[in-house]
Amino acid sequence: MDPRDGRGLDRREFVKAAVAIGGASALSACTERLGGDRAIPEGGDPAALPARQHAWNEFLPRDDYGNHVMARHHVLRYLDYAGEGTPTDAEREQVETALRGLERAYEFSNGGLLFTVGYSPSYFDRYDDPLPDGVGLPEPAPMSSFEDPTFDEQDVVVHLASDHGDVLLEAEEALFGERTSANDVEFDADLAGVLEPADRRTGFIGKGLPAEKHADEDVEGIPEDVDIDEDAPLFMGFKSGFEKNQASEDRVTIQSGPFAGGTTQHVSKIRLRLDDWYGEQDYDDRVAEIFCPAHAENDVVEGAGENLGNSSQVAEKGCPAHVDESAQEHGRVGHAQKTARAREDDTPVILRRDFDSTDDGEAGLHFLAVQRSIEDFRATREAMNGTDATENPAIRQRVNNGILEYTFVRRRGNFLLPPRQHRALPTPRPE
Repeated sequence: MDPRDGRGLDRREFVKAAVAIGGASALSACTERLGGDRAIPEGGDPAALPARQHAWNEFLPRDDYGNHVMARHHVLRYLDYAGEGTPTDAEREQVETALRGLERAYEFSNGGLLFTVGYSPSYFDRYDDPLPDGVGLPEPAPMSSFEDPTFDEQDVVVHLASDHGDVLLEAEEALFGERTSANDVEFDADLAGVLEPADRRTGFIGKGLPAEKHADEDVEGIPEDVDIDEDAPLFMGFKSGFEKNQASEDRVTIQSGPFAGGTTQHVSKIRLRLDDWYGEQDYDDRVAEIFCPAHAENDVVEGAGENLGNSSQVAEKGCPAHVDESAQEHGRVGHAQKTARAREDDTPVILRRDFDSTDDGEAGLHFLAVQRSIEDFRATREAMNGTDATENPAIRQRVNNGILEYTFVRRRGNFLLPPRQHRALPTPRPE
């Protein structure tokens, strides 16, 4: 089959566009385009899956350097509880049965479907009992002096991820009662009547996908004549998610109390101003600001950064320890250089699972991170703000200060990902 259709979209771009549109018509178009000769691995017994919802790593492939490789396509479904008062046991059973339907229909993997279900502080506010002290889940708030985001206070967020965009579309349709089966597996329940849709966001990550997306679409925020590196998994042109720069799943897991085995999740919707990122900066400037000036000066990074292996190399090159010297010598500091200072015992405290987006026709990033407490994310963001570096007159709060000049936070939301046994409409103190 010719990989391009009459409109000039190759298959990967066609699927990305379909995921962004969503709905039954997009699924139908994908089914017609891709045909039925592709086997999607079926799931098994939901009880065999890990107790932790966020335990994805053992199911993710790794690249040649040992870095986990995230699924290519992503959907965030924000939902609100449709009932009055607090959820009933019958509603919990309905939600759990629907979620188990996804696990029976698809293998828990990039080739099948990965997903989590999270709950906001607003969801738990309907209960008289507070969350246990050990759960660090504050209401969302600004995390710098120069941002004014809208807060996501929907009750629930479901994160769906797969290498196959049509799997996401089919899973959504089954989850919300628009079809009775997925991957030829019949569903016994759906979310309809219990959780109602409030918002839908989409995105992608992977080598070549940002370059393809830019080439085939007029996306606001990216200059038309820019050449995004074909090896880059993200719009800003560099590899991320290095194994040594990620917290372990153990590190981000809540250790005690009724939500032991769970974690917290922060999701930011960020607009990227890539016309300036690429228009005002040459390659060395971009290396200096996304990693650190020493990387640019010493030619540490090649292309999108594949040569770095399983680490951004900022710790190995001494960048975090020399923010002051970097500001003095180079008049700028790097993003990775600053955020590395938020480590504890030389260990990262957040686990990134973010992805690019062209929602609303503009280049963006859904920054999704899981961590034991939202305080860990706040500390990392504070380090990224680099306010201390502004004591040097060459560095302002958003200029010569990592990538802050090119990123604008539009929305923020905090969520609790309970352990799998409590993922269906939990009370603040489940037994």
